[in-house]
Amino acid sequence: MIPSAPPGPRLLGPLLAELRAARGWSQQRFAAELCAASGVPTLTRHEVSRWERQLRLPGDFWSAWLATVLGVPGALIAEATARSRRLGAAPAEVGPAGSRARLALLTLAYRWAADPTGGTLAGPLADPAAGGSSPADRSASAGGLPVAPAAPDDPPGETGLATLRRWDDLLGGADLAGYGARRLRRAVRGHRVAGPADRRRLLPELAGSAQLAGWLAADAGDVTGGLVAYRLALRAALAAGDRPLAGHVLGSASHLLAGSGDPAGALTLARIGYAAGRDGASAGLRALLLHRVALAAALAGRRRAAGRALAGAARAGTPDPGREPPWLYWLDDVELAAMTGRTLVALGRPEPAVALLAPVVADSRGRPRRAAVYGAWLARAHLRLDAVPEACAVAGAALLDAVRSGSPRAVGQLAEVRRGLAGPASRRCPELLAAVRPYLPVPAVVRLEPTRARRVRAARRGGDGAGPAGTD
Repeated sequence: MIPSAPPGPRLLGPLLAELRAARGWSQQRFAAELCAASGVPTLTRHEVSRWERQLRLPGDFWSAWLATVLGVPGALIAEATARSRRLGAAPAEVGPAGSRARLALLTLAYRWAADPTGGTLAGPLADPAAGGSSPADRSASAGGLPVAPAAPDDPPGETGLATLRRWDDLLGGADLAGYGARRLRRAVRGHRVAGPADRRRLLPELAGSAQLAGWLAADAGDVTGGLVAYRLALRAALAAGDRPLAGHVLGSASHLLAGSGDPAGALTLARIGYAAGRDGASAGLRALLLHRVALAAALAGRRRAAGRALAGAARAGTPDPGREPPWLYWLDDVELAAMTGRTLVALGRPEPAVALLAPVVADSRGRPRRAAVYGAWLARAHLRLDAVPEACAVAGAALLDAVRSGSPRAVGQLAEVRRGLAGPASRRCPELLAAVRPYLPVPAVVRLEPTRARRVRAARRGGDGAGPAGTD
């Protein structure tokens, strides 16, 4: 069984905010109490805000005074600080903005683990009266994202969202991430301008649009954009009371972090997503969430945890097309088998992995991204078996599928395989890579927020500064 909450101490930011709020102190009052106790008059509420948002962590001096002023054991602050420092060290693929987005999502996930009902976590999205009285309210209800007016050629509502999901079967994030970001802006705008009676009704579409925008941004290689969208999706799903969708959002975010070199963060999100989102989840969703746990645990070197999660996924059952939510239409037995094979490769068990992955790759020629992604894992399995010719052949086919898919994520999956291919037996692979390099999709950054220059120009024009996604 997967534990109901991630083990270990809490993150420092949420802990400080909770302890401060329990005393009824503002951040300014908290800073004043710390100054009075320590005899250092220079600490301000801005530093307290940075600690609570985990943009900075206190050193030993202030950690001791935090425990004293809040009346808690020093070990509690020290453990929370150490936990935050460990989770806050962003992987190489995540820049400063991505690190902040990652910490914000992790913090929100931990708060959900502490309050599984999620009633206090959605912010203004959960308030039917929020979002229409002032610019500040409207910005908060929109999750801080700009919006663009609807285009006449884009189908409204769930039909358009379902169509974009189906496009994702055939096209990659390099082609679709801009569409996903634009649809998210429209969903935000629809929620913002709706009356109180309609605002809650629109929350599922907002959550679904944000989850899909995060997935497409991640597939385009935009880690920060994906994390920002996933955080909005989580808040909207919690505001709508849809815990299974919220669990799926964290599972998707876990998949992003696992592919970005952050297995520890991926495991945290996957565990919380399963533990807090499994109630009311379909059999297919429970299996998927456990597969997210299994992969993250395997990549983090947690072999026993990965094995338990794989066993739990097998017991969860198979997807039932009549009972699965619409956003899980793509999950089938073939996909689950491929996920098992991928985790077995990460666990260093290549022989059973080849038996599971080979038929999936062979049967996925109509779905080039699936063929490319799982083809890369199959090539890794062959490499671990020292079957270099087989690995080269599979990797070459996966490389061509990556070109067809337009998925930078699929290209990234082949990086480890390319490093492992060397020698005369694999001479064709570098030649093939050189031939197709001009056609490979490259990572794209899809702007969910306009640049400062665009905001200034829009303000002068009297607009809201939101244009088509991916443009300046």
